[in-house]
Amino acid sequence: MRDKSIWYLENIDVSNIFCPKKMSENLDQEHHKTVAKNEYVYVPDQDSDTIYFITEGRVKIGSYSEEGKEITKAILGKGEVFGELSLVGQSKRHDFAIAVEETALCTIQSKMMKGMIKDHSSLSMFFMKMMGSKVLEMENRLESLVFKDSRSRIVEYLVEMVSKRGQRVGYEWVIRNFLTHQEIANLTATSRQTVTTVLNELRTEDILTFNRKRLLIRDLDKLKAEIK
Repeated sequence: MRDKSIWYLENIDVSNIFCPKKMSENLDQEHHKTVAKNEYVYVPDQDSDTIYFITEGRVKIGSYSEEGKEITKAILGKGEVFGELSLVGQSKRHDFAIAVEETALCTIQSKMMKGMIKDHSSLSMFFMKMMGSKVLEMENRLESLVFKDSRSRIVEYLVEMVSKRGQRVGYEWVIRNFLTHQEIANLTATSRQTVTTVLNELRTEDILTFNRKRLLIRDLDKLKAEIK
């Protein structure tokens, strides 16, 4: 299974673009940012002029409904980019980004990135593929919400995590830095109790096992078969 979380890094060193190593000390510091747990990177209506690359930690991307309810769109980890809509005309943020844990970021101004894209076609392809991938993920989530029950949505998300972040260990798959049950519930429009129930059932069936630090899929085919 292909690791989709880094497929767009295959032909370009994005980490070196966002975290340049050969820079003066002061400029280098400008490109690095450490965000404490539960600290916002940006909020709605803030100027959209910076793109971020995660070097350590995790960031939640979300928005608020008119009633003030929080909607989780994605939880991103090491090696992923966010804030890229500033490249396609977004002047103000429509969502928020908040650190799920202490997180290290490298940043680059949108104007600078636009100039680099003009000189490097591979960068343009990188952002096109990344944005397209995110749109497809959101469409799949919407389809899942409409046509699948809670259990299937949770199982489907676990399979997606394996596809994006899983590491093969023999016949098994391991996902490190496993999400909390509440985070999975937010991403699948279910409840924390439902997530806990489904995970415990799958563990009883010996399809997977988990703790706070990792998820181990013992039989990926059986897990996929649980999606109705």
